This record gives sequence, structure tokens and C-alpha cells, in this order.
Amino acid sequence: MRKLIIAISLILIFRGISGQDPHFTQFYANPLYLAPSFAGAIQSDRIAAVYRNQWASLPGAYVTYSFSYDHFFENFNSGLGVLLMRDVAGTGDLAMTNAGLQYSYDIKINNYWHVRPGIHVNYTQMGIDYFKLTWNDQLSTGGTSGGTIEQPGEEVKADIDFSTSALVYSDRLWFGFGVDHLLTPNYGLWNNDADWPVKYTVFGGAQVIKRGHLFNPIDESLSLAFLFRHQDIFNQLDLGVYWYKAPLMLGLWYRGVPIISKDPRGDAVAFLVGYKMDDIRVGYSYDFTISNLVSSTGGSHEISVVYEFNTSRARKKRRMVPCPEF
Repeated sequence: MRKLIIAISLILIFRGISGQDPHFTQFYANPLYLAPSFAGAIQSDRIAAVYRNQWASLPGAYVTYSFSYDHFFENFNSGLGVLLMRDVAGTGDLAMTNAGLQYSYDIKINNYWHVRPGIHVNYTQMGIDYFKLTWNDQLSTGGTSGGTIEQPGEEVKADIDFSTSALVYSDRLWFGFGVDHLLTPNYGLWNNDADWPVKYTVFGGAQVIKRGHLFNPIDESLSLAFLFRHQDIFNQLDLGVYWYKAPLMLGLWYRGVPIISKDPRGDAVAFLVGYKMDDIRVGYSYDFTISNLVSSTGGSHEISVVYEFNTSRARKKRRMVPCPEF
């Protein structure tokens, strides 16, 4: 029965059922995935790597890898970033691979507010290993039989995609939005058209407490944040709080849209812990499922590693986006 469910689910995907993009709990540890406006948004160079294992107790769970690098070009007031991502799901290794280039530009409105528009152009590829799938004509009461009469479609489908975003921020506030998949890439592996739906993202937050001193401008902070995503028929709202006391960070998030969701409890509660050294930040988060799937998923694990370093000496200190770092 489990194999049958997986096989039917994959067939529905190939025939055009819309899906969602991968989601990261520590989206501020993976800022280029959140919005291209974050490319070059810090004082130094940044390398970020994130690993996520979603619904670890289920066979063929979603496993996502992300890697990014970004740099700010002071002479041009611009940021440039590279984002790589791979998402693998199911027993057939249904995989999506993205490789993209990002650009952002920082506009100073006045002494308090900045605006950062950003764009993202990427090559994206969907693929599957048909030999790892089990079809309905291979199932019997005694287990699985031999071959199948099903004719596989394409194993790999590639396309070009484009995204854009804008970020407004001050010393303690930030607000942004992004629109992904503007070119609606086609991932139909079954000789059909299966356009990936456009994703709309709105995010923001505030530093309600900020303490520091001469040698460490931010020694302690308390931040509130939110993230809302809409993609096809899916809506998702994340509400969270971060507390940072050097070198430790703790976070708590609630995920769900109880007003319009079929499950009033929501989807998950996420717990975050991070440790910040001089140039390296390491974070771990666990999503505890609170929906009807609470007894089946085993939750989700996510690990992030961010390394910041300087390749050139800045001529002047820039105002940084005050959002959390995990």
C-alpha cells in the first residue's frame, strides 16, 4: 500500500498537479533563497550552506541542499550572489536542481531608510529515476512482481526561470516581498505541460530590543518576524521570535494559517538554536508537526553553516539589514 501511494502521487505530479517550492525554517541563514535583494546585503563576503530533512520518518522524505555565496561591490553600490539548490523527494529520486545568479542595488532614500531591489536568473532542472519506481501493475498480494507495461517519459527536463524582489529597511525595521517563477518553467516529464506556479512572498520584522557596546554593536537583541507565502492553492504563514545574547541565539516559530486552513491547529512549531563565533555561525532547527500528520512525519531537521569573511577593506561603514541571522 505504501508503494502504491508513492507511485500514484508521482504520476499525479507528472500529469500537472501543482507543487510547492522547498521551504527552509532558517530562511535568514539562507537569505539568497528568500529574496535576491539580500545578495551583498552585509558588510563582508558570505558563504552559506543549509541541509534540510523534512518528514524524516516517511520513506522517500524530502531532502534539500542549498549553497550560496554573495559579495557587495562598494564602488557600484551593488551586490552579486550565486545560489545553488537541490531538492530530492520520493523513492524515485524526484529531484529539482537550480543554479542561479543574483544582483541587487542599494538605494539610500534618506538617513533612516534604504531600498534594495533585486533580480535572480537561474537554470533549473527536474529529473527522476524511473527504475526506482514501483507501478500499480507490479503490485500483488505476495509483494511485487516483475516488469511493468508503463512507458517512462523524459528523465530530465530543464528550463530558465526569473525572480525579482524588493527590500525596505531601517536601523531596526525591515519589510520585503518577492515574486518567483515569473517565466513559469515547464517541468512536465510525462510528455505534457506542467508549468511551475508563480510564488509570492512577503516578509518583515522588527528589532524590539537592541543592546551593544563599542567592541560589539549588537551584544543582545530581541526580534519579531513573519513570512507569508502564496503559491497556486497553497498558503503558508510563519510567525516567530528570536532572542540573541552573544554568542547564543534561540528562536521559536509557529507555522500555519488557522483562519483559512482545513486544520485549525496549523502545520508546525519550530525550535531554533544557533551559535555565533567570530566568522562562523552554526544553526540547528527542528520542526515539530502539530497537524493531523503529527504521528507520521517524525518532524523536520535543518542545519545551517554560514561563514563571513573580508576580501577587501570597506571605505566606509554601511547600514546593515537588521533581520536575524538564522
